[in-house]
Amino acid sequence: MNDINKIALITGAARGIGRAIALTLAGPGLTLYLNDVVLGEEAAQTKKDVEARGAVARLVEFNVAEAESVSQGVNQIVKEAGRLDILVNNAGITRDNLIMRMKEAEWDAVLGVNLKGAFNCMRAVSKPMLKQRFGRIVNISSVVGVMGNPGQANYVASKAGLIGLTKTVARELASRNITVNAVAPGFIQTEMTEALPDDVRQLMLAQIPLGRFGTSEEVAQAVAFLISDAAAYITGQVIHVNGGMLMV
Repeated sequence: MNDINKIALITGAARGIGRAIALTLAGPGLTLYLNDVVLGEEAAQTKKDVEARGAVARLVEFNVAEAESVSQGVNQIVKEAGRLDILVNNAGITRDNLIMRMKEAEWDAVLGVNLKGAFNCMRAVSKPMLKQRFGRIVNISSVVGVMGNPGQANYVASKAGLIGLTKTVARELASRNITVNAVAPGFIQTEMTEALPDDVRQLMLAQIPLGRFGTSEEVAQAVAFLISDAAAYITGQVIHVNGGMLMV
């Protein structure tokens, strides 16, 4: 990326799509704060790999679902770095179940991390971004947040809500040169999809016109575009990365 001396926070950055985003953005002139709810070996490895690409990397541990924890984490970043330019809300969990069997705790956990977590982070970064009159926020939604998916009422609701939240915050912050967009991945090649039975994988692939799963790196490239100067006139939008599975 071409942005020089920028400070970025990526939530859920230890592995998967969050890790891919960190590695894609990493480069000289960027300081990346890598967040996870518990910082272990995976987070340490991501930090090491980010630094190998020329970026400065810092680990910051907080639970996005807890407002005070988020506030403390963001305040720590601003105190250390003096500013915060980029937020990528990637942290997310699943607790799949049919609606008739879904426990209230499963609903609350998913909405707490996926939707309230993004709200907590955007609220916390809005003050420093408004003060510096610049910011780039990207929320990771999902194709199922637009089309629905059986057995995922909590996850789908959280990702659909995140799209609405994206559009509203984009309108609120636009006058201060802060853009807010979402990326909605489709079926992405992960450890989870690799473990699926072949017949299930084939059923999923049949829904994708391009005939393959996407990669975390392809999602990360969409994020990289949205935070770049090339996307300065794009806000309140949802970029779909789904191989044609859903066309809107």
